[in-house]
Amino acid sequence: MTNSAEDPGRPKLELTDIRKNYGAVEAVRGVSLAVESGQVVAIIGPSGCGKSTLLRCINHLEEPTAGKVRLGDQEIDYSHKKGLPRGRALARFRGRFGMVFQQFDLFAHKTVLENVTIGQTVVQRKPRQEAEKVAREFLDRVGLAGMESRLPRELSGGQQQRVAMARALALSPEVLLFDEVTSALDPELVGEVLEVMQTLAREGSTMIVVTHEMAFARDVADKVIFMDQGQIEIEGSAQEVMVAPTNPRLKSFLARFHGNGGQGSP
Repeated sequence: MTNSAEDPGRPKLELTDIRKNYGAVEAVRGVSLAVESGQVVAIIGPSGCGKSTLLRCINHLEEPTAGKVRLGDQEIDYSHKKGLPRGRALARFRGRFGMVFQQFDLFAHKTVLENVTIGQTVVQRKPRQEAEKVAREFLDRVGLAGMESRLPRELSGGQQQRVAMARALALSPEVLLFDEVTSALDPELVGEVLEVMQTLAREGSTMIVVTHEMAFARDVADKVIFMDQGQIEIEGSAQEVMVAPTNPRLKSFLARFHGNGGQGSP
């Protein structure tokens, strides 16, 4: 792991030849990607193509088999297993990312406020009063002011996902990672979560979003990545990738979403 003065001309996040193997299975096959500060990148593709695995490799929830991850002034080279971040160093690295999962992963026995403060007090060592102030600010930002004392079971799926988003935001991450955050929701609840994500995008958050919400990818993303069989097949603007695709595999994938009348329609 190396650190140097951050170059303002470099992308916020750079992936170089990221690979992830599970035994003989190559889940991610040599992915390279640059994400600029304030950019929204949507990753689309068929189930099992390596999208979520790639996302988890970015913040070391999965340790890549090879490749490099550079975030600002910090670079981790996974080709050299010695010197990889462990313990507190790994926690600090992960703390630079905020990740929101498909499943909400809330503590069932803790209130909404406690769920949003726990990362701040345990990981960032903030005083409880300060953590609660920050938590209330972000709960208000995602439209959940007044629900601080509720338990997760007293919330809808969409509300629980917004609590998870507030929890991630409260840690002041440099990059937000979203892994299929609407796929576990009833269709009528999807819109309220996407609305929060659209607001974050307008406010300049750096975001990588794995999604099957094609309309969101088309309308919000600055860059769209189409993955298939563990690698990037197409990369470009939403116009290039989704509105006027020329790649036959991509056209076949997008055709599944046309005319379904739902959020995913391009």
